[in-house]
Amino acid sequence: MGINHQGNLKALDALKRMMAPCVLCPRQCRVDRIAGERGFCGLTAEIVISDAMPHHGEEPPLSGTNGAGTIFFSSCNLRCLYCQNHQISRRTTGQGMDPEGLAQVMLRLQDLGCHNIDAVTPTPQTPLIMAALLSARRQGLTIPFIYNCGGYEAPEVIRLLAGMVEIYLPDMKYGRDDLAWQFSGVKEYAVHTMASLREMTAQVGDVLEVVDGVARRGILIRHLVLPGMTDNSFAILEMIRRELSIQVPLSIMSQYTPAAQAKKHPLLSRRLYRKEYEKVVNYALKLGFEQLFIQHVDERNLLPDFEKQAPFDWE
Repeated sequence: MGINHQGNLKALDALKRMMAPCVLCPRQCRVDRIAGERGFCGLTAEIVISDAMPHHGEEPPLSGTNGAGTIFFSSCNLRCLYCQNHQISRRTTGQGMDPEGLAQVMLRLQDLGCHNIDAVTPTPQTPLIMAALLSARRQGLTIPFIYNCGGYEAPEVIRLLAGMVEIYLPDMKYGRDDLAWQFSGVKEYAVHTMASLREMTAQVGDVLEVVDGVARRGILIRHLVLPGMTDNSFAILEMIRRELSIQVPLSIMSQYTPAAQAKKHPLLSRRLYRKEYEKVVNYALKLGFEQLFIQHVDERNLLPDFEKQAPFDWE
């Protein structure tokens, strides 16, 4: 893993240069974050973590028996009205650290027996996270690195991650750009996401390689079914089939729960109906997708509460 050290260092230098002016995501804020300027994400050139832990709530090949080594990064380049992690994705508060500090967090998660390093919402902090990853690799980190993102990525950034990321875990939220603008405040979501997905599959293939029940390499595309919007889900499935492959593993998620502004939104203020979810799963099967991760439609409140968790502190 990550054996091309010289190539990785060159890629890391290129990623760092993309912070000033910042063009790390399609928003293209073009602020000088290294000089302390803040763009849409509100971050400068410091790593900010909300929490880190062995996490058993990911898909089975990612959680395994010992959990994914999940690191929740503060802030996000999206503003989804319904974000279940809105307590951290809308904020830039948390534990600040440098890349060496994050490298030690990664190594600690490996020591705890985690099967991977699961970087949640890494997009705005990618150069610093990759610097930490390369340091951790030099110090003995051997487990796979998961790039767990919202899908709204810059393909040129993803291209620079080749050889450093073993598993891509992107969302594919929208097949309709009107919904992307209405619900997440971004333009041309589908165009940017599909271009990034093509780059991801070019690097790691269009399957998820699993050894002894644990993922080692590949891609898994997540899609959260939204209430009353099965046509959006159908458009996404058709797009993936047409532009990628029916071999691509899909995680079709039913866990939608109104959160943040969605609680009062006329379209998003209810839970997903079972029949809506089943229509999407059945359509995926009809299109020929075979590697599907599916869920029960659960009536319980599945929202995490980061404010009730103890502050991150592993010192």
